[in-house]
Amino acid sequence: MSASGGTKAIVAALGANLAIAVAKFVAFAFSGSSSMLAEGVHSLADSGNQGLLLLGGKKAKREATPQHPFGYGRERYIYGFLVSIVLFTIGGVFALYEGYEKIKHPHEIEHWYWPVGVLVFAIIAETFSFRTAIKESNQVRGALSWSQFIRRAKAPELPVVLLEDLGALVGLILALGGVSLALATGDGVWDGIGTLCIGILLVLIAIVLAAETKSLLLGEAADTDQVEAIQSAVVDGETVTRLIHMRTLHLGPEELLVAAKIAVRHDDTATEVAAAIDAAEARIRAAVPIARVIYLEPDIYSATAAASGASPTKPTAP
Repeated sequence: MSASGGTKAIVAALGANLAIAVAKFVAFAFSGSSSMLAEGVHSLADSGNQGLLLLGGKKAKREATPQHPFGYGRERYIYGFLVSIVLFTIGGVFALYEGYEKIKHPHEIEHWYWPVGVLVFAIIAETFSFRTAIKESNQVRGALSWSQFIRRAKAPELPVVLLEDLGALVGLILALGGVSLALATGDGVWDGIGTLCIGILLVLIAIVLAAETKSLLLGEAADTDQVEAIQSAVVDGETVTRLIHMRTLHLGPEELLVAAKIAVRHDDTATEVAAAIDAAEARIRAAVPIARVIYLEPDIYSATAAASGASPTKPTAP
């Protein structure tokens, strides 16, 4: 994912959510609708989430230091995880509580045109934000399905914005349904039921986001096509005869660590081995440009030793 694409989607979502949050709180003040209050808090939480994503992107650009020699790329994962926590607590749990209270103590919605008008406006604004997120995601997801893209994306921003916007749109429809049923029946319980459904939806989305960003925080390997490209690039059949084993790890969305043990000829001199390593590193970076930290250990290949090694990467023949 390009940084510019992610930032564009975040800024679009931030602008939409701030405008929608103000409108929802105004509608709540005039109508007393719990759905409007829950949706207002949801939009406010979403605005804070976009702020966190922008802050994480900025902090991730800091240069490496002696204390953090691999840089700060994982800051983006940390802030993505914080977003899931905020969405769960402020958005989901609050909506569940507000929905429960409204079902327990229902009251009639006043000035119905406020919540209905704001919901229609919010649906239009969220559709614009969601469309922007889809457009930016389509530039990087390739042939992946949407579920695969969310599971496999190494940059957290676009999946977070996509799920937030999707949750916001569905939540708005639920809120509109709850308000409409409350107005049609004269029973405020329906407004509370709509609010409760919004809370359940937000909690589920927060759990999905937390699971995905947790995996990124723990450290994910390169994608299969990147691993295959590195394997093909490292072996030239002359100076590097075989890839014995290899590990890859994302230090950030656009920074990959590659550590591998490579086989060289037993009669190569130290100078020849050093030149072979330099050439292999150059080939890897050409094949996978985000492979910025590369450690190659030369060795003499032994079939017995390779067979007994606990490596997820099988030896690769030239």
